[in-house]
Amino acid sequence: MLNNIREKDLQRKPMTNSRDELKAHYPDIAKAYERIQLEQYELFASKMMDYGKGNISVGSNLETDQEVHVALTGLWFRINDKVNRLKQLVLLKKDAKVKTESVKDTFQDLSIYGIIAQIVSNGNWK
Repeated sequence: MLNNIREKDLQRKPMTNSRDELKAHYPDIAKAYERIQLEQYELFASKMMDYGKGNISVGSNLETDQEVHVALTGLWFRINDKVNRLKQLVLLKKDAKVKTESVKDTFQDLSIYGIIAQIVSNGNWK
């Protein structure tokens, strides 16, 4: 059902009250999630304007299954890079050599790439 959300659906009141329940039961978590979500959107918007959509679509219009496959494969490589960075920094407790890319930055990148992959898969990367 979530994959079929349209623009007008985003403006409507949710069909369930899960968000209201979350805010009532876990207000700090709900507020933190919303804050991070907004930060993620701002970061995505900035990077999107720097790189353009061709960075993900690899210069294509994502009109064929093969073009979508190439874009998703590229995203898989990016995600894999980030997962391996987390493995080094978190699981193996190695010191970061690239000081400008923190664990937080890596989690942000993973989150954004996951959303981009969904946009590509749903045919909305236009």
